Amino acid sequence: MRAAALASALPLAIALACSPAAAEVEADTPAEEEREAITVTGVRQSYRGDFALKEIPQAIATIDEAVIEENNILRLTDALDLNASVVRQNTLGGLWDSFAVRGFTGDENLPSGYLVNGFNAGRGFSGQRDVAGIERVEVLKGPAAAVLGRGEPGGSINLVTKQAELGRTFGTASLQYRSFDTVRAEGDANVALTGNLTARLIGYAESEDTFRDTVEQKRWGFLPSIGLGIGNTRLTYDFEWTRVEVPFDRGIVVLNEDFDTVPRSRFLGEPSDGDTVARATGHQLRLQHDFSDRWSLLVGASHRDTLLTGASSDAETVRSRQKLYIDGRSLSRQRRTRRYTSEHSVLRAEISGEFETGALRHRVLIGGDFDYFDTDQFFTRYRGPVVTPTTTDQAGYLLDLQNPVYGRYPVPATAPITNRLDVQRTMGAYVQDQISLTDRLQIRVGGRFDDFLLRVDNRLTNMLGRRKRSRFSPQAGIVYEVSDPVSLYVAYGEGYRANIGADANGNVFEPETSKSVEAGVKLSALGGRLTGTLAVYQLEKSNVLATDTLNPGFSIAIGKARSRGVELDLNGKLPGDVDVLLSYAYTDAEARSRVLDPNFSFQIEPGDPLINIPDHNLNVQASKRFTLDNRHVLLGAGVQYVSKRNGETGTDFTLPAHTLVRLFGQVEVADGVELFGSVTNLFDDHWYANSYSPVWVQPGSPRTATIGLRATF
Repeated sequence: MRAAALASALPLAIALACSPAAAEVEADTPAEEEREAITVTGVRQSYRGDFALKEIPQAIATIDEAVIEENNILRLTDALDLNASVVRQNTLGGLWDSFAVRGFTGDENLPSGYLVNGFNAGRGFSGQRDVAGIERVEVLKGPAAAVLGRGEPGGSINLVTKQAELGRTFGTASLQYRSFDTVRAEGDANVALTGNLTARLIGYAESEDTFRDTVEQKRWGFLPSIGLGIGNTRLTYDFEWTRVEVPFDRGIVVLNEDFDTVPRSRFLGEPSDGDTVARATGHQLRLQHDFSDRWSLLVGASHRDTLLTGASSDAETVRSRQKLYIDGRSLSRQRRTRRYTSEHSVLRAEISGEFETGALRHRVLIGGDFDYFDTDQFFTRYRGPVVTPTTTDQAGYLLDLQNPVYGRYPVPATAPITNRLDVQRTMGAYVQDQISLTDRLQIRVGGRFDDFLLRVDNRLTNMLGRRKRSRFSPQAGIVYEVSDPVSLYVAYGEGYRANIGADANGNVFEPETSKSVEAGVKLSALGGRLTGTLAVYQLEKSNVLATDTLNPGFSIAIGKARSRGVELDLNGKLPGDVDVLLSYAYTDAEARSRVLDPNFSFQIEPGDPLINIPDHNLNVQASKRFTLDNRHVLLGAGVQYVSKRNGETGTDFTLPAHTLVRLFGQVEVADGVELFGSVTNLFDDHWYANSYSPVWVQPGSPRTATIGLRATF
């Protein structure tokens, strides 16, 4: 059925791509003076158009490969910490990526979606994404759903991968060791097979003991890219093959606001549960054809399969079933097994170009896409009874927090709780026109139409739910260039995103809708070496989902939510050749509806803060390159501050603020060989990455040191 749907959608995408209005798309968003750096071997970027950053009525922040490498970052989650608009959310025991942009996340019971080279590709159960193979991370903030489609109103994350560079041969290889017996090897080789055919082979392997007792993990990946150039046409194929093996780990418990209830290293599951395995296999094929220097066509397809399977022993979240609240040391636990799979297929096409009507210059994007996503979830659980004087420790599957004895009781038998197939199918078309009214004034208008179908097949109840909707999402923006270094902008957009699944009672969720407005100032100073954006915004959402803390694995609709705030991003080089990165965000995100669960009296009031969203978030770093004894040296330091934030939906449980300091450096020890190192959490602060409830709190890593060698050729 899906193959037939894909086939039927392809003519629509191609037809949209071949419409007469068009505008050029660049691989980056370069300023005029930067265009000389772009070569014909580059790959153009979807959705963006031929615009300098200061012309775009939207805040965009980029975390490039150099910054990721300097900080010795291994995971996407850690890379996103460098931008203050993005904050961590519940990661399912560290087994998926989950984040909020400008205070809003999606369904907390699914991984956060992101784009890969412009394709919706982040959904699924593939484990936390490794940064190997990533050239840069783009944080596309604000009301961009009119073009991107199906994203959060706070913004979208786009990963631009390292792709085969035609006609060149080069490579790097590295080996590093870090605290907790972590060993990692990584390689990247770009090999020109002929003048027009190049293969880029990227791979990594990692083994880690971790700071958590009994928790070890292994991960590896192979991420090759093949590039073929024929005249003005380029064909690129990317492959993804990754695997993660790690015990499911819900973190620590916090009793009566005491974050020292147990050491941050204490594992509260069962080592005999073994590893939870997450794996992904993905394909992405893109064709780029330049009709001229003003017209370009992009057509592509992607497909990705993921699997997450394993067992865990998790702290019981319902107070009446939790003995910990009676004696202060006996943790009642659930036993769970899960097997989650997903398939995600995308077809998309876009034509872009520019033309004039009289004195007006038009830069236009016209495109269409087809998105098919299914997720099959089979989840079983054992839950102990309500605690009474006669409840046995075995019935509660207890673990003594002060003196844990693993394997004390037989593994309890579980029963199916979820056995459900969710299928989402969306077809969309979009158009955007940015019109230059004068040399300094531009307006952007556009919109997107989506036709959406969600089918929920609940095998436990033999019920089939279905919801079909369509919607038009408009956007508009104005950009005014005050002077060469300063421009002002304002933008408005509406969004539309499917809420996958059903609540604990089997009700299929209505789609989420949103409205966004933002205004800002963009700076390009010191000859373009220092760029920045100051933005203010307000976002409103309806049909918002939040975690149902009394029915883990399910969500509840809390109605409306609002986020508003102020952001500042600066990036570039100061006099004295000091590289700086500064990102600050003030975020006020809250529920705007009253929700009462009649069974458990679970209450959300208007004004309640959204979970895991700090009011203040700051990241700043500085680094300098210099020469010592004819060898290249880099030294740098950074600080991240995260203010206190809510740790459980609908309650007053709060995670404390934290400040983390990091140092990093590189030194050339021989031609083509450098020694690198870093220390994160320099002062060994006790911090907490995210929380679901007081008995599911994820502690952050203690002081961690890294040292390694990297060779280039």
